Amino acid sequence: MSPQPVHLKSPRRWRFPLIGLVVLGLAGGGWTVMKSQAKPAEAAKAAGGPAKAPVLELASADVAPISARQLAVGLPLSGSLIPVSQATIKSKVSGQVQEAALREGVSVQEGQVLARLDQADLKARLAQQQAMLEEAQAKLSMAQKNEYNARALLSQKFISQTSFDTTANAVELAHANVKSASAMVDLARIALNDSVIRAPISGIISKRHVQAGDKVAPDMPVYTIVGLQELTLEAQVPTTDIPRVKVGQDVSFHVDGFAKREFSGKVARVNPTTEMGSRAMLVYISVPNADGALRGGMFAKGNITTDRTKEAPVVPLAALREEAGKQVVYKVADGVIVSQPVSIGLRSEDQGLAEVTGGLDAGANVIISKLEGVKPGAKVKLAGPVPAAKPAMLAKG
Repeated sequence: MSPQPVHLKSPRRWRFPLIGLVVLGLAGGGWTVMKSQAKPAEAAKAAGGPAKAPVLELASADVAPISARQLAVGLPLSGSLIPVSQATIKSKVSGQVQEAALREGVSVQEGQVLARLDQADLKARLAQQQAMLEEAQAKLSMAQKNEYNARALLSQKFISQTSFDTTANAVELAHANVKSASAMVDLARIALNDSVIRAPISGIISKRHVQAGDKVAPDMPVYTIVGLQELTLEAQVPTTDIPRVKVGQDVSFHVDGFAKREFSGKVARVNPTTEMGSRAMLVYISVPNADGALRGGMFAKGNITTDRTKEAPVVPLAALREEAGKQVVYKVADGVIVSQPVSIGLRSEDQGLAEVTGGLDAGANVIISKLEGVKPGAKVKLAGPVPAAKPAMLAKG
């Protein structure tokens, strides 16, 4: 019997099942490794608890410090400066100007000679009046001698009483003539003195009206002098604001040319009537000017301090918020935002500040910017140091 041939299977028949088994094994091992790695991550997440809240970073311009100071509220005003002492010197006598050398802008002192007039006629008139006085005195002396003799004759009954009375009356008339002549001498001497024109006040010459050689008559202007030791600021205030203005209130103002210098004064008077057209009322402010920096006619702009506080914390108006009908500020305390209720007193819209009467002390830091996400309880940190508070309008002592 012949042996049967043996048929071997082709390698392709079992190669594919073997490859499939290898792939499945590799996949199962990878999933096992990934699962084993995921478990520690989940465990770590569970161990760490909830995620931490973010810390907000605030710029230094978003926060303002609270300081204690005096806060004043002002009423704006503007007007012109007018010298209190101002004089136009006029000639009291007629004559020709001999000397008038002082010019505009020159400082003069009270009693200083400004101009001189020709004195020839005035001296002649004085001499004439003196001569008339001497004549009157001589007549008086003669009348007194006649009276003496007449009294002696009357005592001896040589003359009548009527004759004596006539002699006595002549003495009285001579006395009157002496007084009249003496007065005329005084007037002539005064006229001579008036030919020398002097400054009645200390100040600065603002106008020279005559020059040497001019002819002047009585009441004719010669010089105008302005005293700058004290000026008056005349400012118009609307009638609606007049109830806020009181005599003695402090005033601060600036003038062109002295932009960086602040001048001060006090309310001296308030005009009882309104100005035609504007219907405003004039307020007169006394301004000392010891150094003479201010001049008449300068235009001034400033404020009347109508109200002021005692020293108390002040808060920027930008920091105030309203919650549930109450005024609050967001205060930064230990890196956390706190909603702090506050009581507000005097407010200054011009300066953007308000007086704090309760709820906030000096030294606190408050948020002045309206930032989204900044709410009570949020943690914050400052990007830089908080800038110092700007000075408020301080009340001058």
